[in-house]
Amino acid sequence: MARYVVATLEEIPPGGRKVVEVAGRSIGVFNVGGEFFALRNRCPHQGGPLCLGSLGGMVVATVPGEYQYSRPGEMLRCPWHGWEFDVRTGQSWFDPARVRVRRYEVTVERAEARDDAGPSPAPGLEPGPYVAETYPVSVERQHVVVEIGA
Repeated sequence: MARYVVATLEEIPPGGRKVVEVAGRSIGVFNVGGEFFALRNRCPHQGGPLCLGSLGGMVVATVPGEYQYSRPGEMLRCPWHGWEFDVRTGQSWFDPARVRVRRYEVTVERAEARDDAGPSPAPGLEPGPYVAETYPVSVERQHVVVEIGA
């Protein structure tokens, strides 16, 4: 299973998305209330850019005239023809048993802290008598990682 760092946590805020190219595939990565999901950016209907579509929820009616809005930001609508897919599972809303879009595993991982000593002088050169004071630098962020199987 190949793993790809596709963003920092700050790049995809809650309710946001980022479309990335990974291993020759266009993939949309979504942040739904702090949970991350990744779907192939290709609608199975006619190949439209699915992950550029609008995000919404579901309207549920237990009795006539009483409606409840649920699952905000979890239903993705293709911008070409309006086919809807569940961001969490990739299943279509209209035919979940037969139509779905490819889903990929996503994790959030802490970036490795790095401590680089800096570049060495060019070959044949010696450091001079005056040396600038340097400080170790580390980058500590969380990365969004997508896993793609063969």
